[in-house]
Amino acid sequence: MTRRQQRHQADRGIDEQIKTVQSLGTDLSQVWNVETTTTQDRKHLLRTLIEEVIVKVKREEYLAVLTLRWRGGLTASVDVSLPRSQPRGFRTNEDTIELLQRLAPLYKDDVIASIFNRQGRKTATGERFTANHVSGLRNYRGIPRYQPAAEQASGELVNIRQAAKLLSVNPSTIHRLLNEGFIQGEQVTPGASWQIRLTDEVRAKFTEQTPPGFLPMIEVTQKLGVTRQTVLQRVKRGELEAVLITKGKRKGLRIKVMETVLPLLGLDS
Repeated sequence: MTRRQQRHQADRGIDEQIKTVQSLGTDLSQVWNVETTTTQDRKHLLRTLIEEVIVKVKREEYLAVLTLRWRGGLTASVDVSLPRSQPRGFRTNEDTIELLQRLAPLYKDDVIASIFNRQGRKTATGERFTANHVSGLRNYRGIPRYQPAAEQASGELVNIRQAAKLLSVNPSTIHRLLNEGFIQGEQVTPGASWQIRLTDEVRAKFTEQTPPGFLPMIEVTQKLGVTRQTVLQRVKRGELEAVLITKGKRKGLRIKVMETVLPLLGLDS
């Protein structure tokens, strides 16, 4: 091949490269999105095409306006939303702090976090509570952590599951007895676990055998001529004595109705 032919072939190769680049310039999106274009390639492409970027921040609108000056003199404007960060000095809601002061002596940090989350409360930065959040908040506010007491002077304070186990009944039974007022429970705030103080008096209400003088609910309603709900209300007010039979085929409430009590209830036998 002569030198003239070699030069001619080289010129043709250069012409083809120029045409390829020109064709790519008409469809930058194809170059940008093709799988073979790497992130580094895109950065080089931007540096090649863009002469200058001017940024104007509108803080009140959480917006940044970018003015792009392309090589060749053309300009374009692009709006970019800015993140809405929390302002400096943000604090946890005081109502949450007050509730934490009431809950801390009774519950561990993870339990308190669950209560806060069930109530839809958020941390100062808008997050769901965790045990670490509660611990940090307690320490910052100087609130002592939960310390289980060695002894309970007025009875053992237990949750529903523990009470059911100690009293030989199902947890659902404890829930029902709480609703009926047969036993009393404590709940510091909505979403918190119910707690029951197991005194000797409460334990005495749960027995395996029916004591003398105690009747099934249906016999009591017939004797008094009232509904079951009325009987339960009078048990709750202390006007009637009741126990719960926990063993045998005929488990359930037994009510004691003394003849001397009937006039006090407005009923004559």
